[in-house]
Amino acid sequence: MTAGPEGRGAAPRRGRWLALVVLAAAAVAASALPTWVTARAGTALEGDVVVRVPGTEAAPEVLAAAVALLASAGALALVGPVGRRVVAVVTAACGALVVAAALAVLRDPAGAATAAVAARTGVEPVAPDAGLTAGPVVTTALGVLVVVLALALLRARGAWRQRSRRHEVPRTPAAGAAAPGAAAGGAGPDDDDRADWDALSRGDDPS
Repeated sequence: MTAGPEGRGAAPRRGRWLALVVLAAAAVAASALPTWVTARAGTALEGDVVVRVPGTEAAPEVLAAAVALLASAGALALVGPVGRRVVAVVTAACGALVVAAALAVLRDPAGAATAAVAARTGVEPVAPDAGLTAGPVVTTALGVLVVVLALALLRARGAWRQRSRRHEVPRTPAAGAAAPGAAAGGAGPDDDDRADWDALSRGDDPS
């Protein structure tokens, strides 16, 4: 028996969306690895010290959003139509978090580098001299693309069947359904045993 058009299209469609969300998570995580901020601070022993701050330190929320996107991709492989919409909302929230974290670094690179400079020099500077790389700009663009991907996933059409029924409530027979023996019109094993016992009580041999 061959599957209908919806059955043939459901798996590839789900696979495409799953691949896109995984790709988005990988791209967001990769964008946080390079240096985002280059800060310069003066120390008593070493003079001026240059501290390079990667995105994972300047905006740790970006890496957290990438992990959440991976989790969303895993959920997308199992859920049905309602779950797909929930995953789309979570994906959009991850994209918004990425954009907000990257914009915060763009607005205040010195503030984003303060903790890293303090860890490197042992002294927390008031306002270190900080410069930006292209990292926060790239990550901001990726966050916007993640939001667009989430909106497209939310509006996705076609068959989207639930893969896992593990948490569904099993169906129970109706309260008025007759027992198999009663439905067939015959007596069950319990009725036969009871009739034999009554015959023995009367002194009859049921055999």
